[in-house]
This record gives sequence, structure tokens and C-alpha cells, in this order.
Amino acid sequence: MAKVLEGPGMGLLRKWGISTPNYVVVTSNDEFKELSKVNDWLQKSKLVVKAHEALGSRFKLGLVKVGLDLAAAKAAVKEMLGKKVESVTIREVIVSEAIDHKEEYYASVKSTRDGVDVMVTTYGGIEVEENWEKVKKLSVEIGESPSDSQLSALAKDAGFSGDTAKKMAEFLKKLYICFDNEDAQYLEINPVVQNSNGDLVALDAVTLLDGDAKFRHKDWTFPFAAEFGRAYTKNEEEVMAVDAKVKGSVKLIEIPGGNIAMLPAGGGASVYYSDAVVARGGKLANYAEYSGDPPDWAVEVLTEKVCSLPNIKHIIVGGAIANFTDVKKTFGGIINAFRKAKGEGKLKGVKIWVRRGGPNELQGLAAMRALQDEGFDIHVFDRTTPLTDIVDMAMAAK
Repeated sequence: MAKVLEGPGMGLLRKWGISTPNYVVVTSNDEFKELSKVNDWLQKSKLVVKAHEALGSRFKLGLVKVGLDLAAAKAAVKEMLGKKVESVTIREVIVSEAIDHKEEYYASVKSTRDGVDVMVTTYGGIEVEENWEKVKKLSVEIGESPSDSQLSALAKDAGFSGDTAKKMAEFLKKLYICFDNEDAQYLEINPVVQNSNGDLVALDAVTLLDGDAKFRHKDWTFPFAAEFGRAYTKNEEEVMAVDAKVKGSVKLIEIPGGNIAMLPAGGGASVYYSDAVVARGGKLANYAEYSGDPPDWAVEVLTEKVCSLPNIKHIIVGGAIANFTDVKKTFGGIINAFRKAKGEGKLKGVKIWVRRGGPNELQGLAAMRALQDEGFDIHVFDRTTPLTDIVDMAMAAK
């Protein structure tokens, strides 16, 4: 699940016909000054300035300013950019048009085990949590879509009436279409408001997408928001770019200060090996995984990034018994990266531990063992060795 920041999230809503305020996302004071010269609404409207980062409680942190004129907005942008909040440095700010309104509503669509829930209430904004029991829900089974009559009944059941009920039903339909077509897992609009014309407008959005579906969406040119209270590193972003292009999956998260690097096959194995290292008192240098039979070049890129981690003493190349991931092919990518890293002097004093089974495992494991003849400190085991045994060996090795 990949979180999308407010700006690109608003862009997806607009794509499917949902009204949002005018907005710009800026990374510098000069950029905002130039945009203010060519956007009339920035000059004429009251403005809202917010830190465009994956941070909670932005209002309490002083990272949301409302009801500003252009001069005050410029001052707020200058104040926020570069500000450090805990481990996060504010790199982007979103400036949007303030929409005058009286009532605030809430609407969302979320994926469930059995399908999708469409939810709505007349209690939006800060009131939604205190009135959660008043949220009305329509559950849609997998493979089905909500009908116009169902959405109309949902809006009325939530307390909307007259023309507003009709507009909310239409809003929910567009929200569901956006959710469905954009491979979303969660879309929340809080608040939904009525502008002076009576039209419904999405003032803020929480957008969670299926990151593995990025290859289907050529217009997803925006980066996903970091999930760990910090910006993604260059290595992480480069692996994410590869992951978006390939069949299968490659993942990387760097963990500063560790000396045991992980290169497991499969999401389950990655968690299993990581837990085993931590349980035995080891310090992880990263989280990583490759799965779903990715191409060898993608695994090679991932391995290059793992080999470049600072101060590592061990690399664990672990996996269970694959069903369809080609061990020989994926190991080919790993071996190419190992050779490149060794040529660059990156693997001095690093011990490599391998355990794997699956299609073409004999050829793959043989190719790994052959690296011993090239000067690699590598230890290779087949499917008969318990998974955690190579963790024990690595932890015991000097």
C-alpha cells in the first residue's frame, strides 16, 4: 500500500470529475513567486498554506495556515520550507484556494476482505471521530459496483436531503469510480464542503494506492510518500522506479547503523529472516525482497544497492522453496551485481550466506558456489538446510 500526498491525490480526484480547490505545490520561495504572477486565483483569493509532507497533526505543529492573502502566504511558504520537524525536513508546501463554506461532510471508499465499503456522514472535519457511529456504510461485494439507487439511499440514510442528497450520491459515484480505476485501497475526503454555488468540493484527501499497480498507470509520475517518517533515499527511489516497471517485485528500505544486509526472496521470507536476525541480537542494515519471478536485471539493480550499504559485514541471500521464481535466472542478476561490487571494492571483508530452493536451483546454487573461485567469502546451502540456520551461522561468524 502506497500513500500519495495531497497534491497528486487531488489530481487523481480531478481526473475523475471531482471538484477540488485550485492549488500549487512548490519547493522554493522563488517558484511560488513566479507561480503567483501567472495564477490570478493566487492574487485574488484567500489562501491555505500547508506542509506537503506525510506528517500527522500538521495544524498542531503550525504547519497549516488559513485565510491568508498573497503576502502572508509568501511569508508562510518561506517559514515552512526547510523547517525540520522531528526527523522530517519540509521540502514541499502546498498552497490552495480557501473555499468559503458552512457545513463539512465526510466521504470515503476503502477496500475490505469481501469487497469495498463506501462511507459517508454529515459530520465531517474534526467532528467525524466524535460522531463515528453516525457514519453510514454501503458494502459492495467483489466484482460488483454500487448502483445509483444504492448511493442515493446511502446519502439519504446519512442525513442528506433535497438537492444536496442528489449531489452527494453523484459525488460518491465519482469517488468510487476514481477508487476503482486508480487501483486505490483507500480514499478519504475530509472535509467535503459546498461552495457558494452549492457544488460539492473535496478540500483534503487521504489517498492510498496499490503501489504494485504503478506499471498500469503511465500518469502516476508522482513519488509515493515515505512511510517511515523520513524522505526516501536515492537508492530506495531507484529501486521503486525499477519495481514500477517490472513483472514481480523488488523492494528496498535502508536502516542506518546495521551491519547485516538482507537480500531475501519473497515477502514472507524477508520478514522471517529479518525477525531471526533481530531475535538473535543482530543489527539489520536494510529490509529488502524480490519475488514474483522478476527479471534478472531488476534483481541485479536491487543487489547493487544492497552491496553499497555502508559498514556491512554479512549479506544473507535467503529464500524458501520457490514455486515459479527461477532461481538460476534471479541468481544470475545477483551474481552480476556481486562481481561489479567486488570490482569496485565494496565487498571487502563481507561474508555472503545463501540458502534457496526452487526451479533450476541446482544450476543457480552451483553458480553461487563458483564465486568461491573468484575470491568471494560465500557459503551456499540448499533446501535441506533450515532457513534460520544461515542466520545462526552468520551471527556466529567473525
